[in-house]
Amino acid sequence: MTEDVTQEETWLTQEAFDRLSQELEHLSGPGRAEIAEKIEAARDEGDLKENGGYHAAREEQGKQEARIRQLEVLLRSAKVGSSDSDGKTVSPGSVVTAKVAGNEMRFLLGSREIAGDSDIDVFSEKSPLGDAVIGVSVGEKTSYEAPNGKEITVEVKDIEPFSG
Repeated sequence: MTEDVTQEETWLTQEAFDRLSQELEHLSGPGRAEIAEKIEAARDEGDLKENGGYHAAREEQGKQEARIRQLEVLLRSAKVGSSDSDGKTVSPGSVVTAKVAGNEMRFLLGSREIAGDSDIDVFSEKSPLGDAVIGVSVGEKTSYEAPNGKEITVEVKDIEPFSG
């Protein structure tokens, strides 16, 4: 059985790409060695059935390996550079100010990995809100269907490129 996986491009700033590359390098090198040492030390403590340290280290190893796979896929499909945002229409890398269901919101359209330590809200282009605003211009209205079936109106007020 084969699985057909389509790679979707993810826009990243150079800073985000470099930060994620460094994280991947650490996790797949020194990080793996650290986990292996923890597992070995816990294994030396004896009975593995009741060894909490061993099980915790194995769980940590599983989470780390999942993050390594996630980073590899993300970096392989990354489009690195400045935002495609021209300030006129919403695109990945845009910071959007919009009235959503009557409430004003400001958010980044793209991957959470782009925002790093920033406190800006981030919505994926694949989210209902993100999908609704892609290609919309300042002053235009659009809408999307919320998970509860309710139609949510969105009016784009301002668009600017994300500067990281």
